[in-house]
Amino acid sequence: MMLFWCYIFFLAPFINCSDDDDKQKDMTKFLLKQIKIQSEMDNTLHFKVWGEENIPTKFDFIIIGSGSAGSVIANRLSEVPKWKILLLEVGREATGFSDIPFLAPALQFTDLNWGYTMEKQEGVALGMVNQRMPWPRGKALGGSTIINYMLYVRGNKEDYNKWEQMGNPGWGYKDVFKYFVKSEDAFIAVNDTGYHGVGGYQSVQDVSFRTESANAWVKACQEAGYKYVDYNGKQQLGVSYVQGTIINGRRCSVEKAFLRPVKKRPNLTILTEARATQILINPKTKEAYGVKYIRKGRTYTAFAEKEVISSAGAFHSPQLLMLSGIGPQKHLDELGISTVQDLPVGQKLYDHLTFLGLLFSVNESITVRAEDIISLKSFLQYTSGKGPYTDLGGVESFTYIKVKDEEPKELPDVELLFVGLGLHTDAGALIRKSFGLSDQTFNAFWKPLIGKPGFQVLPMLLHPKSYGYIKLTSKDPLQDPKFYGNYFTDPNDEDMKTFIASIRETQRIVNTSPSLQKYNAKLVPWSIGGCENEKWDSDNYWRCALQHLAATLHHQVATCKMGTKEDPEAVVDHELKVHGIKKLRVADSSIIPIPLAAHMNAPSIMVGEKAADMLKKDWKTQNL
Repeated sequence: MMLFWCYIFFLAPFINCSDDDDKQKDMTKFLLKQIKIQSEMDNTLHFKVWGEENIPTKFDFIIIGSGSAGSVIANRLSEVPKWKILLLEVGREATGFSDIPFLAPALQFTDLNWGYTMEKQEGVALGMVNQRMPWPRGKALGGSTIINYMLYVRGNKEDYNKWEQMGNPGWGYKDVFKYFVKSEDAFIAVNDTGYHGVGGYQSVQDVSFRTESANAWVKACQEAGYKYVDYNGKQQLGVSYVQGTIINGRRCSVEKAFLRPVKKRPNLTILTEARATQILINPKTKEAYGVKYIRKGRTYTAFAEKEVISSAGAFHSPQLLMLSGIGPQKHLDELGISTVQDLPVGQKLYDHLTFLGLLFSVNESITVRAEDIISLKSFLQYTSGKGPYTDLGGVESFTYIKVKDEEPKELPDVELLFVGLGLHTDAGALIRKSFGLSDQTFNAFWKPLIGKPGFQVLPMLLHPKSYGYIKLTSKDPLQDPKFYGNYFTDPNDEDMKTFIASIRETQRIVNTSPSLQKYNAKLVPWSIGGCENEKWDSDNYWRCALQHLAATLHHQVATCKMGTKEDPEAVVDHELKVHGIKKLRVADSSIIPIPLAAHMNAPSIMVGEKAADMLKKDWKTQNL
């Protein structure tokens, strides 16, 4: 029934059921009836529900978290029949509602999202409710791949080479490339030969639905001098349609890709609604030996003969390490947590910011329309894997640009996400709320355009200089951590300058393009409280706008940063082992030491693949 009511919430602003429009009224009733039927069909669970009396307690490996890396590791380790694997997931198994790509924003308003918000920061998120930015994170079997926008982006080879050069052998592009290919089952129309895998677990496909506005944008970028590229291939700089973790028009989460095919393996135990609260570590030997977790109000202990692997993500791996006594000693002392190992856990956090304020009007209906979403035709198209419901939350194209003249020249500094709709397309009911925009902000900019066609370009800063951190609020594991973004705090103001340069480049692409100008594409001028005194389109105007409308794209990394023992910021080594602790590794996006020119799902899957091979190599040599 959740799908039914979420659909009603999403569709309500668009539905016109007046008495003199019986045809529209009948169509709407039929559509909602079909949605309800599908919802009830999709509520079937795929995984065993363990009774409390027969949960095993002894395993070879315990994996905490079933996100992009954890699901991969569970799959690969359970390939060894003699090994017993436990996978702990705090969330539940999602229903079919999460499969619908276009409704990705709606998932942030369900129990599949932890619902976190960043701590208030002066001069940031001024246009958001309570001036606090939402930081969504998946809480389900499959982690954030259940609620993300399904955008598959591996990143740039130069980033991985830098990762290796920082003292992390084995993490250069030549080493990680094979793991991207290994996991992939790609069906991409325009692709670079030899750069994609076929037959892997993770489906990666083109999106069948494309608006005419997206086609015009891709042509416009080419007219502006950008080549059409396979951004997961030879080079990243250029323009492309998106590649998505989808299969036949539906979401393909890591749960669907990596867990569902192996659910019957007798050596793999998957426990949902099981919240890990502490990694058990012998304080004398500094060796991890198990995990405490809470399930349905009861506390349990599971023991690991070989290793514990934390794949709880960029937020929860550092939280769990600190709760277990691994973290900054001063911070742990303040909370009354005994320190087992003094490490800078949670002290560095990079994130990808985007900007919501580039809305372009057009004079024809070439974008996603509200009526497309509620039409019977669209629903019927979706049942066969086609139509606007298969659109990845509106994102249709990427353009990778370089606005700074810096080496290496092949490394972009900004990603332009083309979105074939505006935050006004759903009348402000859902999409803008997923970004946390206040009524005042929405009403000043987007509300006057409701019912009119328009598209947005979202520049995303790929290599920010600013970074934040995470802190615990309590030694109570059920208390949420505090998240500090520290955006735009780099001393040389580079992040702000790069953003403004990307806005100028976006304007150049649109204004000089015959393909877009035939639709009279124009940047919508706007002003909100706080920016009235700045001259429209001046650098100071855009600086003010960024303070109001910069938003996260949910790509936090480095909270358990990889590095050498000599690196004062490092938590794990190049083998993912926690410095100073035996039989404990961290394998998820938290270990990535630098911001990548990527979306974090693909790199995290790669981390899981590489971690599994490391574990197999280490433990298969011990006379298994």
